[in-house]
Amino acid sequence: MFLILVVTMFLAGCLALPIKDPYSYSSAVGQGGGTPFASYGEGRITGVRVWETNNNNYYYYYNNNAYISGFQMRYGNTWSPVFGNEGSEKQEMELFNDEAIVEVSGKYNPADYICYLVLTTNMGRTLSAGMPNHVSFNFYPTNMGNELRILSGRFNGAGITSIGAHWGLVDMEGAGNRTLETALETVTPIY
Repeated sequence: MFLILVVTMFLAGCLALPIKDPYSYSSAVGQGGGTPFASYGEGRITGVRVWETNNNNYYYYYNNNAYISGFQMRYGNTWSPVFGNEGSEKQEMELFNDEAIVEVSGKYNPADYICYLVLTTNMGRTLSAGMPNHVSFNFYPTNMGNELRILSGRFNGAGITSIGAHWGLVDMEGAGNRTLETALETVTPIY
């Protein structure tokens, strides 16, 4: 009888343990003026485009005034709208099967824009854009196995003024990523 009581108490205690939330949020950084945005789509993120604006005149060159002007994400086979605007230079990365963004880092100027953005995948590949100056930030999921699901924040007429990251699990049925073999088939040889 004592054994049944102990086992029952143990099981009741296990049921009372909090269940860890499978989602997490990395709080936004930046001054945050302008229009709010949140990327969205079905399935896994399969591609990213980031636009940067580099002001190459004397004043801006010496003041390192480069910043992220906009970005776009592809979920499955569908591109989201451009958040912010298309700047002077575009960086683009397509993700492979089983590849996911697991870290978002960079730098921001507290007075105006996100200056530098780096997206890192679980395969160690990175996409970086902008100028690495000002205040650093580093976002990553709280829970093991989670990946980037949404970027949110604010933008104005010139660029991204704040950014935050939402992490979670993805249903892998029909995620839409291309394989490494498919990617290699599209590479044009250089002679």
